[in-house]
Amino acid sequence: MRLYPVSIFMNSTSGVYRWKKQFEFPLIYGSTRKGRFCDTVARWAASQLVADSRFLLEIVDPGVDDGTDSLTKPGSEAIGSPQAVIERADAVVVVTPEYNHGCPAPLKALIDSTGLQWHAKPVAFVSYSGVSGGLRAVEQLRQVFAELHAVTVRDAVSFAGAWEQFDADGMPLSPERRQRSMGTMLQFLHWWALALRNARSARPYLTGG
Repeated sequence: MRLYPVSIFMNSTSGVYRWKKQFEFPLIYGSTRKGRFCDTVARWAASQLVADSRFLLEIVDPGVDDGTDSLTKPGSEAIGSPQAVIERADAVVVVTPEYNHGCPAPLKALIDSTGLQWHAKPVAFVSYSGVSGGLRAVEQLRQVFAELHAVTVRDAVSFAGAWEQFDADGMPLSPERRQRSMGTMLQFLHWWALALRNARSARPYLTGG
């Protein structure tokens, strides 16, 4: 598991850290496969988040082994653990492929390594796959997040036939269309992030025993 600061996507003079404590948005990579296409899709999604000054981006990549054991220690309070990242998040964006009509096992393991940290947090999806565009994985994840008391955003960004939708530089072949879809999703995600952050501040979120 490795977590990257937003600075890998922006130069050091960008002033991104002036936005700290606006809205903290982790972006989670859903695939750990060697040669994964997730890198292409996630980097494009991250660039869209970075371009929006409302968001402070953090990358959560379970596909990079840095010797930590964060997924097997749900009680970990390390600042870079998935639990700590979700705890301080205002909202989360998940980039997921679809494997066998479902979400990848490493992504599910990462989600399951956390619990209370997801409560009353909004989650949005960028998915990719073949003909389905990863939507079956997204529908499965909506059920998982409902159990975790998270709120999933209806609008998502989906890449059907994803391997034919990006150029050699990792940019979508129909950038305006994709940016519109991403912009719509982020507008809703921002609304939920603000509403739920205010609600959590006004009154702690409680669940049944």
